[in-house]
Amino acid sequence: MRHHLNRLFVVSISAVILLCGAAFSQSGTCAGMTVGQLTSLNGFVPFLSSSLWNTDISTAPVDSNSANYINFIGATVTLHPDFGAGTFHSQTLGIPYQVVAGTQAKVAVTVGAFADESDPGPEPIPANALIEGYPKPGNGDRHVLVLEKDGCWLYELYNATLKNGKWSANSTAIWDMTTNEQRPYTWTSTDAAGLPVFAGLVRYDEVAAGAIHHALRFTVPTSQKAFVLPATHWASTTTNTSAPPMGTRLRLKASFDISTYPANDQVILTAMKKYGLILADNGSGIFFTGAPDDRWNNTNLSMLRNITASNFEVVQMGTVYTPANVPTGPAPTISSFTANPTTITAGSPVTLSWTVTNSTYNIIDPQAGPVRGTSVVVIPSATTTYTLNATNQFGRTTAPVTVTVH
Repeated sequence: MRHHLNRLFVVSISAVILLCGAAFSQSGTCAGMTVGQLTSLNGFVPFLSSSLWNTDISTAPVDSNSANYINFIGATVTLHPDFGAGTFHSQTLGIPYQVVAGTQAKVAVTVGAFADESDPGPEPIPANALIEGYPKPGNGDRHVLVLEKDGCWLYELYNATLKNGKWSANSTAIWDMTTNEQRPYTWTSTDAAGLPVFAGLVRYDEVAAGAIHHALRFTVPTSQKAFVLPATHWASTTTNTSAPPMGTRLRLKASFDISTYPANDQVILTAMKKYGLILADNGSGIFFTGAPDDRWNNTNLSMLRNITASNFEVVQMGTVYTPANVPTGPAPTISSFTANPTTITAGSPVTLSWTVTNSTYNIIDPQAGPVRGTSVVVIPSATTTYTLNATNQFGRTTAPVTVTVH
């Protein structure tokens, strides 16, 4: 993740993709995921089938600036799977993840550099959570990705560290996997583009099952100071309109023959034709991301490096947002946030209730974390001020309430 700090199309990217693409049929449930590290999602795909991650863009129009984008990336730059089996310099290849149950204890995460654009609240991060680059994470992006299957939440950390039993990170993001949640415009996430990292990973379980039902995450060395949905954040000072904005979607050309590639490679390449690749970060040219797994065949994956940027085209993206035209609107309204009772003896339950309008997702810090509905029960052990954080695509509104414990 690299956080470095005009044109307009009539049709939005969401309209283009939804009009031209068909949604997949969800075959699994969030609760049906297997608990553990690098485990199977058993057919579940995060977010709705209408998500920009999950819709078929194989017949969507080509962007009018496609050739310029491809030439800027470099027509001869080769595709590179940034994942595989085994280790390189004592680090695993790819970004790991873990699935936990709703009973997993939530812990506080201390947030550093990007706290003002991060999601607060306790998170169910296990003490043995895999950090990107494990067993020796080093100084890379150090992502931690945790899917909580019973509540259907995705928790992501960037530059995560566990020290003396306590987690810290440079940024955090919590994603409601039952909706098409979006970060506020211009906000980052644990990925430079403000996107969920997990949504774009190639995983062994889905490839082995024969199909990937979502777009893939990729990087380029230089992006434009602009973004297009589903991205919400730029990570560049470059204003050259030939540079791809964050959120740019590549599609492997329909004419590209994949029949000579091994079966697992064909699954990946089919996804590149059907769902494409979404620009998520600055990095090496057309590196696309997956989860580490010792079942990958690195020799077969390396065959994908014969494919060049010239074999791709850019899907029409709609409005490219720059500092000049970022959408604005009202943040959520919190009409009430109350505790009942407000004074208790230690160990007694308290019901927190709220009335919020125009909110995409709500988080209560501490103890509760992300919440749905209009109330939740907490059991404070000491006097505690709870903060309700209500967020939508235009910003965040907060409200506190204090419970006194005798």
